[in-house]
Amino acid sequence: MLKNNEYVKLAKIKGQAVPWHTHENEDELFYIVSGKLLMEIEEKDSFIMETGDRFVVKKGTTHRVSSKEECLIILIESKTTKHTGDVSSAITKTIEQQSY
Repeated sequence: MLKNNEYVKLAKIKGQAVPWHTHENEDELFYIVSGKLLMEIEEKDSFIMETGDRFVVKKGTTHRVSSKEECLIILIESKTTKHTGDVSSAITKTIEQQSY
């Protein structure tokens, strides 16, 4: 954890990783370590992120990500950021369930 209550998280994504969701109060930075990630932003054109790319999803933005092949990402987000916002799905983890 950084001094300003931000977590740096390492995650693997393969397939449809997360449902459409929004983080109402937190920005979320994605950095692609390896692979390709499809970033979808509501009412905008989707785009592919590749190794070395970074993108900040601004708070209040509805989004989802997926990857056909395994993609390794780093996320930098607030300690209080819920994994899938207020959307509950089979992959949703509470802050207490997330391991750091």
